[in-house]
Amino acid sequence: MSDVICIEDLTKDYGGNRGVFSLELHVKEGEMFGYIGTNGAGKTTTIRHMMGFLKPDSGRVCIKNLDAWKYASEIKKYIGYVPGEIAFPDLPNGIDFLKSQAELIGLKDLSYANGLIERLQLDPSANLRRMSKGMKQKTALVAALMADPEIILLDEPTTGLDPLMRVAFLDIVQEEHRKGKTIFMSSHLFEELELTCDRVAQIDNGRIVDVVEMDRIRACPTAEYKIEFNKRSDYRMFLEKGFSVVREQPQYSQITVRIPRPAIQQLLLALAEADVKFVAEVPYTLERYFKEKLAISQNKE
Repeated sequence: MSDVICIEDLTKDYGGNRGVFSLELHVKEGEMFGYIGTNGAGKTTTIRHMMGFLKPDSGRVCIKNLDAWKYASEIKKYIGYVPGEIAFPDLPNGIDFLKSQAELIGLKDLSYANGLIERLQLDPSANLRRMSKGMKQKTALVAALMADPEIILLDEPTTGLDPLMRVAFLDIVQEEHRKGKTIFMSSHLFEELELTCDRVAQIDNGRIVDVVEMDRIRACPTAEYKIEFNKRSDYRMFLEKGFSVVREQPQYSQITVRIPRPAIQQLLLALAEADVKFVAEVPYTLERYFKEKLAISQNKE
């Protein structure tokens, strides 16, 4: 698959160590790409460059082989965009806004937009200025998707949505992904990117920490298990079995061990004669992966 989004040595320096610095990212056609980072890490600056709103100090961003800054008007034909900070034009309500967006792009069939409105439980007749953050997000999402764009850019799109609407929103985004759309979604929530994305990049202080394939996280070759014993003697005896210990909590007779996944039978045999209160797998998560990577990069500095 070809690269639909190419970010090459992108730098935008606002001073005071704010901005983005020497970014390198490539997103393939049909890929759902997650972009994780805290507020101020550089997520929005990156996406604004993709939209052609900002001119790089150096480097470049290309969308479908077109320079995003030089061909900003052209690339918008291919993109559906939900900004992090939504500012609507001076129109009475959501219906007028969606109609104006449809007219702007020459869209006459609003059946898909109406379906999204229903699924998101959106009241488009509401006054734009009085809409809650969540209502604005829903309205912006309908506007972004109703023209069936090839590329979807989402900047913290679930902010302001309640948990049920967040699930509905992510279901819609995943449906778009299954249609073959290229999706770039920023977030500060590891869980929603872990559930939806093919690859995820972390940005910290304007620099990429790492990019990881989610299959690598899901298929981690080792597993960790937290074990608690009812008897202190069993806890001490287990310590002598030679398993790789991640954490000891003797005050609770608890221990966490790391083993290769094929070695689970050996662990169960070692526990067979002990009085075990519980055994629980400690999942290997995207958040943990990036915390480890970030700690390594900070130690190098």
